[in-house]
Amino acid sequence: METTNWQELSLRLTSALHLATSPVAITLSAAAPAGVAPFGAPMSEAAPDGRRGRVPAGCVFWVHGATETFTTAPEDHGNCSVGRVTHGLATLAEVAGNDDVAALLASGWVSEEAVGGIPTVSERPGAVTYGPLAETPESVDPSVVLLRVNGRQMMVLSDALPWLSIEGKPQCHIVALAAERGHPAASVGCALSRARTGMTPDEMTVALPAGQLAESVRAIEATAEVDTVVARYAAQDARRFA
Repeated sequence: METTNWQELSLRLTSALHLATSPVAITLSAAAPAGVAPFGAPMSEAAPDGRRGRVPAGCVFWVHGATETFTTAPEDHGNCSVGRVTHGLATLAEVAGNDDVAALLASGWVSEEAVGGIPTVSERPGAVTYGPLAETPESVDPSVVLLRVNGRQMMVLSDALPWLSIEGKPQCHIVALAAERGHPAASVGCALSRARTGMTPDEMTVALPAGQLAESVRAIEATAEVDTVVARYAAQDARRFA
C-alpha cells in the first residue's frame, strides 16, 4: 500500500500559497494513535453549567496544532458546546441546556432553526489528534488538513478548487464538511472563534479533505503559477502610470 508523503505535500502547499502558518493535520479516530502524547494543558475549573475543557474551544487546538503534535479526548473539548456538536462529540440534545448555547440564542447570533442545520461529524470519535502536517507520525492517518489564509491565498484556492464552498458561522463546521462529506470548505470565521483563538481580522480558515490533498496541491500549484505570471504582467503594465 502506497503511503502519503505528508511532509512533501505540506512543503508544497506552504510554498505555493506562501503560508505564514503551517498546515495542520486533524485526525478523527476511534482511539488515540499509538505514540502520540496527549495535550498537556490541565483541565479547567467547571463553569456553572458544568462545562470544562483543556482549552476555551476546540478551534484553539488548531493554533497549538500548528507547532506541536498531540491527541485529545472528547472531554478535552468540553468547554465549547458548538464545537462538541460539529465534531460529533455531543448531540444537540446533550448541550441544549448549557449556558453558552443559551447566550448564543439569546443574543440572536444564531437561531434554533439554524443550529439544527449545522454540519456535524456523524460518528462520535474517541480521539481527535492535531499537529503540523509536515510532522504527521506514521500512526496517524489525517482526516482533514486545516489552513489559515489571507485574502490573496483564498483567491488562489477559490480558483484552484472551484467546488470549495465559503461558509459562515460557526467556523468549526468546515471540519465536518471536509471529514464527513469530502468537501473542501472555507470559513469567513465567526465572532466566537476569533475571540477565543486570537485570529487576526484578515485571516480565514480552509479545511481540505486529507484523502484528496495530493490532487488539490497540484491544482493549487498550477493556479498559483498562472497568477504569478498575470500579476507580473499587471505590475509591468502599471508602470506606465507611475
